[in-house]
Amino acid sequence: MKYMVADLMFTAEKAWYENGLICMILSDKKEVRFPLYLNEKLRNAAEIQVANIEITCGGTGLHWPDLDEDLSVLGIMEGRFGKV
Repeated sequence: MKYMVADLMFTAEKAWYENGLICMILSDKKEVRFPLYLNEKLRNAAEIQVANIEITCGGTGLHWPDLDEDLSVLGIMEGRFGKV
């Protein structure tokens, strides 16, 4: 998928784990969720590790420090969730 710079003006403002889903609120106030099982590291991790989410790079990424896993907000929006 190709984007123009104007299309990429959203960032993650909040991220959390809830009932098997990774959830984000974006700067444009949209809520995005994806199931945990779509990412191998998250799927196989303890719930406490999955719930420890940091927003990185000015809101353009999510980081799980306990798992050494990173996902970009753009990648998530494009349906790329890491290895399955």
